Amino acid sequence: MNKGKAEEDDYWHSSKYSAFTFDDDDYDFTKLKESQRAVNSIRGLVEDDCEDDEDVEKVSWSGEPVGSILWGVKETASSLRTSGDTQNHGFPKIQHNPPLPRQSSGYSLSSLFKGKVSASDYDSDWNSEETIRRISHNSNVITAVLIFLKRTLSKAILFRELAEREVALRHFIHLLKETGEQRILCCKIHLQLLQYKEHISIKDENQRKDFLKTCLSLPFSPDDSTHVQDHYMLLERQIIIEANDKRTDTEIFKKHPRKASILNMPIITTLYYSCFYHYGESEGTFSSPANIRKTFRISEKQYFLTALGARAKLKQWSDVDRLCNTTNWLGYTKKKSPIGFQRVVEILHKNGAPLQVLQDYMSLVDNTEVRVSLAQKFKCHDIVINTYKELKDRQQLIVYQSKLERGSPEYQVIDELIHSLNIRWKN
Repeated sequence: MNKGKAEEDDYWHSSKYSAFTFDDDDYDFTKLKESQRAVNSIRGLVEDDCEDDEDVEKVSWSGEPVGSILWGVKETASSLRTSGDTQNHGFPKIQHNPPLPRQSSGYSLSSLFKGKVSASDYDSDWNSEETIRRISHNSNVITAVLIFLKRTLSKAILFRELAEREVALRHFIHLLKETGEQRILCCKIHLQLLQYKEHISIKDENQRKDFLKTCLSLPFSPDDSTHVQDHYMLLERQIIIEANDKRTDTEIFKKHPRKASILNMPIITTLYYSCFYHYGESEGTFSSPANIRKTFRISEKQYFLTALGARAKLKQWSDVDRLCNTTNWLGYTKKKSPIGFQRVVEILHKNGAPLQVLQDYMSLVDNTEVRVSLAQKFKCHDIVINTYKELKDRQQLIVYQSKLERGSPEYQVIDELIHSLNIRWKN
């Protein structure tokens, strides 16, 4: 009898069939494993047949398009659970009841993004280094964290934290675009602009300057942040210049009293003011035109145009000459204008430049037709006569002579030229 019992025990322990028990766990898990194997075998056959079908959109078993952010997050979560389960040498424990949600967390939003988390915060056997590595380099984990934070944090706190973390911010923007929630970004930008706009209602300049300083920390785009920074620095500079110029009694302020305060003026108006009252100051002073040009990255053309207008207004023609003079690497000096000499002539004429100054700059206009047109418009007769003489156009000289007063110096010069035998005229 003992022999029969031993054989029976041998049968149940060595057979591929297991005895029936009332414990459903092992039975359920075995069925689950068999189902997974069957699905995997079918999936392999289907994937082999559909490799060349690129027009068919691939979706996961849960219905999400393969390759989307939500699909990637679920795939990552599934792989992490699988890797955690395979480290246990026994069967995984099947929980029939879902775990209760965690009411509080031992780590903060900052520690999550900075990687300052411990392995005890996760239900796995990872050490601290492995946890930090996986969170820092796995984009799906970052996106999963962002989805959770978007649902649980206020927008103000979330955007404040994201503003300091460029990688997480890029993931968040991409997530919003995929889920069609770009309006959140629009609302955030609108709130930033409204907060920045509040400076208009502040009357006191020092309080306005302090308010603008607080706006420097708002999460604007790089271009907008530069604009806010320039606005703050400009107002700070204007306050200093205004305080100094109120106390000064130099000749320029006596001869040309100020008509308005420089406070809260645009950058070009500030540059014009500086070129008018502080031209020639060293670059080390706040009121120096050269300092303002360098600090606020004003282009050569804009600086030239502003300085030319200010110095021509004061009729400082020598400053206009120095502004136009350039020296090449051989040491030769010639005149150059980034706005063209036609515009220079127009500005000089508007500010009452003498005839000789106008003719000097008018002769530098390259286009012949434009030069003649300007000369006739501003009655620079010598320019017209010399241009037609260079062109050897006798008929145009005769036509122009008919427009002049008979007996005038210009009339007599043209008369001598058209009867000269030393010039080979074209007509």
